[in-house]
Amino acid sequence: MDIKNEVLSVLEEVLSLKGRSSQFTPNTPLLGAIPELDSMAVVALITSLEERFGFIIDDDEIDGTVFATFGALLSFVQGKLDS
Repeated sequence: MDIKNEVLSVLEEVLSLKGRSSQFTPNTPLLGAIPELDSMAVVALITSLEERFGFIIDDDEIDGTVFATFGALLSFVQGKLDS
């Protein structure tokens, strides 16, 4: 499984980015930079990541830093998969 492409796919689907995620790099800012990523979208994103990757995300594991950049989100998902 290509984790990067799977996470991009989830972002694309949940936020309806119309292909914009193909330009994302690890340094691409997410929260505050992508208008579609509001509080409701964060909840949908968490749920979609849980379903796609088969893990549970506890409330105390999540804060704004997880969604600061694409790289931060990718690292979080990778960490969940490794644990």
